[in-house]
Amino acid sequence: MLILGIDPGTAITGYGVVQTDGVSKKSVQKYFHIRHGCITTPKESLMPERLYSLQKQLRQIITEIKPSCVAVEQLFFGINSKTAITVGQARGVVMAAVAEAGIPFYEYQGLSVKKTLTGFGHADKKTIQKTVQKLLKLKEIPKPDDAADALAIAICHILRNSQG
Repeated sequence: MLILGIDPGTAITGYGVVQTDGVSKKSVQKYFHIRHGCITTPKESLMPERLYSLQKQLRQIITEIKPSCVAVEQLFFGINSKTAITVGQARGVVMAAVAEAGIPFYEYQGLSVKKTLTGFGHADKKTIQKTVQKLLKLKEIPKPDDAADALAIAICHILRNSQG
């Protein structure tokens, strides 16, 4: 099972792909890093062009990876309204691309992702990166933090759906 985690944004959308050996409620679940990266859009482009670029790049990733499901970070309204609007637009593009591909879609609050991975809902970016590195047995901390967050969302999905 391949889980595509996404941390949406209009300038940078992080993505991370984690494979699991399946839902195993009685034995230890194993998961493996497949790939991670970022989708970027040109800052000088108008918003419709940026969103279209995000959509095209995301479609390509979904086509290449063929994920079993997609897990996305929910929008946090504590950030400023301009940022919330642009992140909301990026989330809309992500949701449309996932629906178009017919893939199951899951959402997790950022605090929930942090708490599931670290035990602390207010963990900082560095702690999340180190936790993801440890859990996926990576040689280096995954960078940039948008991609690390996307991997964290994918791992959170696995952990939250293998409890029993």
